Amino acid sequence: MSFQSNPILDKLPEHLKQYIKPQNYDDYSAIDQAVWRYVMRKNVDYLSKVAHNSYLEGLRKTGISIDYIPNMYGMNRILKDLGWAAVAVDGFIPPSAFMEFQAYNVLVIASDIRQLEHIEYTPAPDIIHEGAGHAPIIANPEYAEYLRRFGEIGCKALSSAKDYELYEAVRYLSIIKEAEGTPQELIDKAEQKIEALQKNMGAPSEMALIRNLHWWTVEYGLIGSVENPKIYGAGLLSSIGESAWCMTDKVKKIPYTIEAVHTSFDITKPQPQLFVTPDFAFLNQVLEEFTNTMSLRKGGLEGLRKLIDSKELGTIELSTGLQISGYFESAIAHDGKPVYIQTKGKTALSYREKELIGHGTKQHSDGFGSPIGKLKGINLAIEDMSPRDLKAYDIYEGKEITLEFIGNITIKGKIITGTRNLKGEIILITLDNCTVTHGETILFKPAWGLYHMAVGENITSVFNGPADIKSFDLVTHKITNTTIKTPKSKKRLALEQLYQQVRDFREGTNITISRNKVFQEIKNNYPNDWLLSVELYELAKTNGDESFADDILLHLETIKQHKPLVGHLIDDGIDLVNKALVS
Repeated sequence: MSFQSNPILDKLPEHLKQYIKPQNYDDYSAIDQAVWRYVMRKNVDYLSKVAHNSYLEGLRKTGISIDYIPNMYGMNRILKDLGWAAVAVDGFIPPSAFMEFQAYNVLVIASDIRQLEHIEYTPAPDIIHEGAGHAPIIANPEYAEYLRRFGEIGCKALSSAKDYELYEAVRYLSIIKEAEGTPQELIDKAEQKIEALQKNMGAPSEMALIRNLHWWTVEYGLIGSVENPKIYGAGLLSSIGESAWCMTDKVKKIPYTIEAVHTSFDITKPQPQLFVTPDFAFLNQVLEEFTNTMSLRKGGLEGLRKLIDSKELGTIELSTGLQISGYFESAIAHDGKPVYIQTKGKTALSYREKELIGHGTKQHSDGFGSPIGKLKGINLAIEDMSPRDLKAYDIYEGKEITLEFIGNITIKGKIITGTRNLKGEIILITLDNCTVTHGETILFKPAWGLYHMAVGENITSVFNGPADIKSFDLVTHKITNTTIKTPKSKKRLALEQLYQQVRDFREGTNITISRNKVFQEIKNNYPNDWLLSVELYELAKTNGDESFADDILLHLETIKQHKPLVGHLIDDGIDLVNKALVS
């Protein structure tokens, strides 16, 4: 196993474990640690004024350090006391899997860390975003329950084929954007592809809509009042650029409502507007409001057609509670209602998320078809018939029978047996020597074996994934693009060594290092590297070496002139040092 488990992770199904990878803590360089430290120091300083009070309290509760990138094992020891756990993954994973992890109270953490060049914001998920953004807020029980519930609902949302294409395109962009030395034209091309896809998605799927809700709450949510909002969204908490930008008048603040579901987002740009929820309880209210619009709760022909169009493994649940899981191929409709359903390939039948014995994918390896609805001319649905009613209509074992359903579906055969649910309702009828027709079209022949007819007046629920996760082999994920690890040059390795020396000096593990010598190396060989000079400035000021500090400031001013885009980062780093000395 590639990760250290605990009681929460033990409950994860195998198909989610396939996404987990080792954190490989030793792969973090001293530059990575410096990036983490800079962002966290700046965040804690700034966010203490603008973040929801759960953030700083959550940092303390989760034991996330300002000075060290969190170790997943250490995080899990603390998170388990909150009823949560964390796992490392490689960048973006499919949205349904991401949400299903949440449903199991597991935070998905992309273990890579952004480059120094992208210290303010990266479209790629990284440990700053996940560890410093998501983890602290789950210390708030009300918000943690929202996150869990969102995952539970979100993983049932129906997708479209285009959703997956967009996910792959976004994942690819995030990988090449964070890879050192990627040509700009390649990045531009990837961004143009995403833009083209977003313009041609057609009607948004349930997954696309619920991802909008996730974005405007979990990732980019504000809380409080429009006039005085506080930050709780992980995307804002982990972005030192956007957390400041979002508080300006340039970003429109809108009261959070169900309308946010129709507001799309662009992952590559700062957000032009943000939604403000009055409190965490209201998030659940809007989520439930949206869930009422989903096929999960509405079922019916519309939900069935969405599932067919998705071409994904999904489930329909009938009014008897019988659940049919598989790849739905077609449906026959009559007066706006489904009267016959057909799956293709492996299918499983379940009741209350547990596969019915003898009705797994081995039994139904070539698909499953069944009528839905009432019998013609009989107002009483089969599931509502008492034993006396069933006998009156000749629906009992050993009887040769012809059943004519509304919608011109006819079943002829000999009833072998019936399967009942816990309430005593018939949910499945098995027939031998059976022929099923729709008008003149034959849907099932006697030569194909026993026919298992589902019983249900209507489809009450349609959702993504199987009813019983044990029914199907779901360990099939293949990542088309993985995070690019560019081989490090000798010059880069030498720079990492300089960062490590400064880190060792600050931590007292090696105080024999010449900081002046390190500074000269930086000036001569890495004239545009600003972060290590800021760390050297901190050591100079801490040790009262004002002359050395002034030399460093002069060098940093030179960098600002050559690289004006990092000027505010340098100024903020200096301010943090000076504030710490005063306090």
